[in-house]
Amino acid sequence: MTEQLDELADLIRDERLRELRVALDELHIGDVVDFLERLGVKDRAVTFRLLPKDTAVEVFDMLDQALQHEIIEGLKDGEVAHFFESLEPDDRVRLMDEMPASVARKMLRHLDPRERSLTNIVLGYPSGTIGRQMSPEFVAIPEHWTVRQAMEKVRRAGTDAETIYTLPVVDRQRLLKGVVSLRDLLTNDDEQIVEALMTEADSVDADHDAEDAARRCADRKHLAMPVTDKEHRVVGIFTVDDALDILERAESEDAARHGGAEPLHRPYLSTPVLTIMRSRVVWLLVLAVGATLTVQVLDIFESTLEQVVALALFVPLLIGTGGNTGNQAATTVTRALALGDITTRDVFKVLWREVRVGLTLGSVLGALGFVLVGLWGPGDGNPWAIAAVIGLTLVSMCTLAASAGGMMPILGKKLGADPAVFANPFISTFVDATGLIVYFMIARAVLGL
Repeated sequence: MTEQLDELADLIRDERLRELRVALDELHIGDVVDFLERLGVKDRAVTFRLLPKDTAVEVFDMLDQALQHEIIEGLKDGEVAHFFESLEPDDRVRLMDEMPASVARKMLRHLDPRERSLTNIVLGYPSGTIGRQMSPEFVAIPEHWTVRQAMEKVRRAGTDAETIYTLPVVDRQRLLKGVVSLRDLLTNDDEQIVEALMTEADSVDADHDAEDAARRCADRKHLAMPVTDKEHRVVGIFTVDDALDILERAESEDAARHGGAEPLHRPYLSTPVLTIMRSRVVWLLVLAVGATLTVQVLDIFESTLEQVVALALFVPLLIGTGGNTGNQAATTVTRALALGDITTRDVFKVLWREVRVGLTLGSVLGALGFVLVGLWGPGDGNPWAIAAVIGLTLVSMCTLAASAGGMMPILGKKLGADPAVFANPFISTFVDATGLIVYFMIARAVLGL
């Protein structure tokens, strides 16, 4: 497939647009999306205009919001209105979040009254909540209706609904009473009352955190979940495909921040070089400033290094081991927080567990380091003394690093920050500085310096 996409890129470069149009018609929608994501802004706009109208609508809906925004900037007002109106209300709101406020308001005004009303429902909820991600287009079934009445409503209104496979069941005040599946409606007698078929609803409040709601939807394997207001009235539906999109974005953000960068929020090949640079430079500057702590520690213990030069040989080994140990702990705890396995109230349980893990790891590595350094390491006639320093430092550093790695994500969560931000970059800096202090203190005690 990569070779085929490269051939299409050659057609653009050679301006063979008629051949490109024919080739695009033969591609699957998903392959067209992949191709557009690999192109630059100008080539993407040209290629998009070659797509048939119906195909263009499907492709536009599947693109990331950042790419949708770029395409819209290159379209005429009439075309913009067409593609904007073709989106679902929740997708429309996510696109509006990418745009300048003045442009978003202008596009909203051009919607027909029904679509504008649906979009405003989603816009009314704060960013980051599930209300901002839900679809206000759903089919609610009154509990006192028969299966026949319910199926008639599904046939009549189902084409506009986000999903019809999980249907909220409501009372006369539109309060959520349960859910009923389309399968249950299809496999039961027409005169059966819906109330007898419904099951307990696993709903979520519209003001609830979107990532947490998405995790619940995916973990419990729901096709959809009703979204309710504070009075427990149904205001929307949240589907598993939207849940997976939210979780994918969250995983991408965590992966980027674990590596000391900001997420791109768009495909890599379509991201400008300066944008990639900006996503990385801030954390590099933070780490560079943090690294000065390590330099300061080395400066303080310069006299110790002058007396036993061999100690300097093991600095990279020790800070590398400490940093890796801390990062492992932080990654594990950050993931546990995201999955809901632990909360900030479990801080002391996590600390006690990571102390034991770090101590065990440090003992194994320390024993190995003691033997290897004692047998083959430098030491100016006293290699076993240096070996003892290395062994004890590994025990201490691994315990310290694992404890810090376990605590920092929880601290970040408690402060309302992304736990991933408190993971690898800060832990490496913290462990480097404190680990070296421990190293030289142990060296002074053991070697009598």
